[in-house]
Amino acid sequence: MEKSAKIYVAGHTGMVGSAIVRCLKERGYTNVIGRTHRELDLTRQADVEDFFAGERPEYVFLAAARVGGIRANMRYPAEFLMENLQIQTNILNAAFQNKTEKLIFIGSACVYPYETQQPIEENKLLTGPLEIGKEAYALAKIAGLKACQFYRKEYGADFISVMPCNLYGYQDCFDIQRAHIIPSLIRKFHSAKVNRRDSVTVWGTGKACRELLFAEDLADACLFLMENDTDTDFLNVGYGRDYTVSEIAEQVKKAVGFEGEIVMDPSKPEGIQRRMIDSGQLNRLGWKPKTGLEEGLRLTYRWFLEHVEDRDVPVS
Repeated sequence: MEKSAKIYVAGHTGMVGSAIVRCLKERGYTNVIGRTHRELDLTRQADVEDFFAGERPEYVFLAAARVGGIRANMRYPAEFLMENLQIQTNILNAAFQNKTEKLIFIGSACVYPYETQQPIEENKLLTGPLEIGKEAYALAKIAGLKACQFYRKEYGADFISVMPCNLYGYQDCFDIQRAHIIPSLIRKFHSAKVNRRDSVTVWGTGKACRELLFAEDLADACLFLMENDTDTDFLNVGYGRDYTVSEIAEQVKKAVGFEGEIVMDPSKPEGIQRRMIDSGQLNRLGWKPKTGLEEGLRLTYRWFLEHVEDRDVPVS
């Protein structure tokens, strides 16, 4: 990409989108554009078409999505399916119609079967049932991935999909009702620390495993793929190892500085027992993550203290 190329980051205010914007600006790209939800509702087809016709971005990072943890996914499946389908369909079609040179679609590792060989290679897609708790979101992301493949196959469009593992980082959602594992735990441990509680309750047995990737590393991977040619139409992006929920809770406890006890609640759902992806294809192209869990948690908690701590978000 030329440093002056017009680059549209859909979802630029979210965790992944904002990380991509920071990465682009750090590398010297000077024409990065975005629109807030108030400025552009991506679920409205006509509005998205008008935006692309007017701006004609040369490169697109599709990071916009309705996201949430297991509680939100189980409570609002229709919204997770329909809103993500609308956003993806509108942007992909408008990008194709307006001759976007290259597009990267950001999906999720939840597209893979609930039970499959670990670590999960890309060829395991559509080989078994999905995790019930995230089925709606996963179906939407599979549709987006397949749309990119079909545009590529039928028209030669340079559309690439990336499937990251569990993400965390700056500008994540720290609302307990909607948060993923890392922001949820940060919120709980921080609340317990400032309120001088003796313990923090964590959902599940603690034995489930999660692979975690700092969002700044995903942004680096996306820019790597945007700047380099590849014949592969979708790739996994992971950290390369996983942790039990108990280990993650201990790491968050350390990062926050909470000195009480961790209590596991096995009566609560904990989702899939293990999902670790195989990032070998991307690694062989020359990309690897840079941020370890301890450092990523330290940076994320520091951002939380600077931007979120004083917000009135309930903790349960």
